[in-house]
Amino acid sequence: MDQVTWWRGGVIYQIYPRSLMDSNGDGVGDLQGIIAKLDYIASLNVDAIWISPFFKSPMKDFGYDISDYLEIDPLFGTMTDFDQLIEKAHQLNIKVVIDQVLSHTSDQHHWFEQSRQSRYNDKADWYVWADPKDDGSAPNNWLAIFGGCAWEWEPRRQQYYLHNFLKSQPDVNFHCPQVRQAVLDNVEFWLKKGVDGFRLDAITFCYHDEQLRDNPAKPKDKRQGRGFSEDNPYAYQYHYYNNTRPQTVGFIEELRALINRYPGAVTLGEVSSEDSLATMAEYTQGDDRLHMAYSFELLTDDFSAAYIRQTVEELEASIGDGWPCWAIGNHDVKRVASRWGKDSVNPTMVKMLNAMLFSLRGSVCSYQGEELGLTEAPIEFSQLQDPFGIAFWPMFKGRDGCRTPMPWVKGAPNAGFSDATPWLPIDPLHNNSAVDVQEADQDSILNSYRHFLLWRKQQNILIEGDIQFIDSHADVLAFIRSKDQQRMLVLFNLSAAQQTFDLKELHLSSILEGHGLLSGAQDKQHPATIVLPSFASFYGLLGK
Repeated sequence: MDQVTWWRGGVIYQIYPRSLMDSNGDGVGDLQGIIAKLDYIASLNVDAIWISPFFKSPMKDFGYDISDYLEIDPLFGTMTDFDQLIEKAHQLNIKVVIDQVLSHTSDQHHWFEQSRQSRYNDKADWYVWADPKDDGSAPNNWLAIFGGCAWEWEPRRQQYYLHNFLKSQPDVNFHCPQVRQAVLDNVEFWLKKGVDGFRLDAITFCYHDEQLRDNPAKPKDKRQGRGFSEDNPYAYQYHYYNNTRPQTVGFIEELRALINRYPGAVTLGEVSSEDSLATMAEYTQGDDRLHMAYSFELLTDDFSAAYIRQTVEELEASIGDGWPCWAIGNHDVKRVASRWGKDSVNPTMVKMLNAMLFSLRGSVCSYQGEELGLTEAPIEFSQLQDPFGIAFWPMFKGRDGCRTPMPWVKGAPNAGFSDATPWLPIDPLHNNSAVDVQEADQDSILNSYRHFLLWRKQQNILIEGDIQFIDSHADVLAFIRSKDQQRMLVLFNLSAAQQTFDLKELHLSSILEGHGLLSGAQDKQHPATIVLPSFASFYGLLGK
C-alpha cells in the first residue's frame, strides 16, 4: 500500500467506541476495548479504522457534542490509551482516522461558556448570535434537524444563538478568523499525535448566511431528506441559508493546506445538503480540497439496481478528478441488513451487498457489525438513549437500533461485550451472529467478508479502475471496471429470483474465481448468457 495514497480505494472500518468492546466493566465500550479488538479488525483485511468521537463531552449527543477537543473523555480512557491505540494500529498496518466535529461544540465548551456571558468579551463573536425580532421571536425561520426552532434564547446577552442540532450544540461562527485558526490548531494537535486522517462531521454546516435570510418553503411532494424523516419539520424547508454556504470551500482549502504538511493524512467529509452529490463533487475537486467525501445517498431505504446506478452515475458525471467514498450503513441509519433486506435477512444477500459496496469506484466506509450481517436491534421507548429518537417517537425510533453492542461470544454474559449491563441492550438474536459462532463457520458472513477483501487487494482494477454502468435486467446491477487495457465485468443479482444477463457485444475472456461468493455462470447451451442465481455475483475479464 502506498503510504501517501493509501486512502484511494481503501476500506475504512467505522468503530462506534461505546459499542465495540468494554474493557473496564462499566457497560460502555472504550479505547482499551478497541485496542483489544485490533487484531480482529486487522483480520478483516480493512485498511483503516474511523473512530467516532471519544473526546470530552457531556454526551447529550453521545460524543458529537464536544466540550474539549484536546482531551479524552474519562468514559473512554486516557491519552495514554489513545497513544497505545495508535501504536498498535500502525504495527498492524491499520491507519487511524478520527472524527472531528467542527461546525458546533457542546454548550459546556469553555469557548461557549465565555461567549454567552456578554456581548463584550474575547469570545463574544465565536458563536452565531443574533438579536430577536421586534416582537421578541427568533431572528428567522431556520429549523434544527433534531426538531423545532434552530435558535435558543440567552438571557445574559439578550440574544439568540444558533444550533442546527440540539440546543446543547451551539454553532461556531466560522466567519470569525480567530475561530478558524483555533479549529485548525485543534486539528493539528491530533496530526502531531500521529493520526492518519479525519472524518469531518457535518462539514456542510460550518457557515451560515450572515444576512440571516429565511429558508424558502419546500413543497409537500419535495419533502424528502437524507438523515431525517419526512415527518420532521426540517423537511419542510430548502436549507439554502444555514447549510452549504459558498464560504465553506475556502475553509476546506485552509484545512487541506494544513493537512498537506503531514503526508499521508487524509480528509473525509460527511456531506448533507440539498444536492449532496453535487456538493460531494464540489468539495473534492482538485488537490486543494477534501481528499474524499460521502453522503447519505446510499444510506436510504431506496434499494434497486436503478437507484444505485443513478446515484453513482450522477456523481461520476460531475466529480472530475475528485474521489468518492461510499457507505451503505453507519451509526446514523437503520442497519443495512434490515433496511435493504426488509427484515428477512438472507446471508447470501448480505455477502452480496458487502461485495457490491467494495466493488464500486471509490473508497469505502464499512460500519462495525456489517461483517457479521447484524440486523437492526429492537429498542423499546423506555430503553432509548438517542435524543433524536426520543423527540420523534414513534414515527422515527432514533439511531439506537444500529448502535447496540457487538456480540463477541454467543454463550457469554452480554455476548462477551461487557461484564456489566450494557449501555444499550443486546438483541438476543445477535447472539446467533456472534463472532465466535461465525469464526467457526467457513461459510459465514464474517469469513466471506474477510475472504472477499483479501481477494480484492489482488484486483487493482477494483481499487483504482474507472466505472461504467451497462444496461441489464431491472434486478441486476451491471458495470465494467477498467484500468489501462484491462476490463472487468461485474454483475450483482439484487433479487431473490434467478436472473440472466446477455453479454451481447461483450466478449468474455475469463471468469474470475476466488472471491468466495455465490457466483453466476455461463449458460452451458447459450455461452453468451450469464445465469445469476438468487443474490449471486459475477466477476469476469473482458476481451477487446
